[in-house]
Amino acid sequence: MRPVSVGRTADIPHPASLGPVLGILAGPAWTGIPLGTGTVAVAERDALGTTARVAVWPPADLAAALAAVDAELDRLDRQASRFRGDSELSLIHRAPGPVHRLSRGLAEAVRVALTAAGWTGGLVDPTVGDALIALGYDRDFAAVGAEPRAPGPGPRPAPGWRSAGLDGTVLRLPAGVRLDLGATAKGLGADRAAAAAGRAAGRGGVLVSLGGDIAVAGVPPLGGWPVNVADSSDAGDGPGQVVRLAAGGLATSSVTGRRWRWAGRPVHHILDPRTGFPADGPWRTASVAAASGAEANAASTAAIVAGRDAEAWLASTGLPARLTSHDGAVRLLGGWPACEGAPLPGPLSSRLPPTAGGERRP
Repeated sequence: MRPVSVGRTADIPHPASLGPVLGILAGPAWTGIPLGTGTVAVAERDALGTTARVAVWPPADLAAALAAVDAELDRLDRQASRFRGDSELSLIHRAPGPVHRLSRGLAEAVRVALTAAGWTGGLVDPTVGDALIALGYDRDFAAVGAEPRAPGPGPRPAPGWRSAGLDGTVLRLPAGVRLDLGATAKGLGADRAAAAAGRAAGRGGVLVSLGGDIAVAGVPPLGGWPVNVADSSDAGDGPGQVVRLAAGGLATSSVTGRRWRWAGRPVHHILDPRTGFPADGPWRTASVAAASGAEANAASTAAIVAGRDAEAWLASTGLPARLTSHDGAVRLLGGWPACEGAPLPGPLSSRLPPTAGGERRP
């Protein structure tokens, strides 16, 4: 049996730990993944430019969970995608004037991003949109490498998260500043989708992964959901470490996955807002467990950007973390277990706003 991958740097569940999957599918877009046992059902599909994976127990609840996940992912894509011309975020970027009224769902996504920027001291910053565009990441990633474009002027430092202001659902954004919510949006999407799938199922437990940014809801399998945290996006770099997640979220950020060439040099998608260029620190991956997927997503990204200061910054948060250097050395922080298959420490209090869920209207 092959492991069930949940993204470029993490896998779930570990087949030896879970029991037989029954039926496989709810809807043509989802592909069921047989585990060869009978207590958990898993399915995956492409979504939001990455792979969405959902694990549910009991297996009979898979169809209801996938329908709920579909609705939440579609809602988030329509709200916050930088690559859809008809998304709410794209319309705001094209709108005149600095003041914009947002839907509740997009306001929540922006609030989470701005709060994460303040919490990380600007290590993650949603105002890096123009820098990503300057590096050629101006469309869905699948097209970035396939259709290289001649480089224009190089990126500049981000305007800074303090240049944007949010009061309720009213956003103030200076002309020409484009937001990119990538450091928190997939984690937030996993949080929303897991919560919605849990409500739809009404029992048992659910895990949702968006490209390896994971959130769980309900009651986990005995001992917690087994997740394989890999040391690189390259499958040849070894199996990583299996840990167990019972609550909250887990995210891995990596500089080895989304890479392309710009001006003759390799670049990746995790930018240092202070320079506008890709972070170039000693870590190839950073995995962090936190109270939510959005918080874990922000913290793992911040660790990559912090570079040599990542250990000190993570220590200040108290969050369990696993850092892998470019030469393969691993550093464990904040109580991250050293033993294979061990449970992660329970999540601390969240630093980010609680997730109310996506908009219930279009």
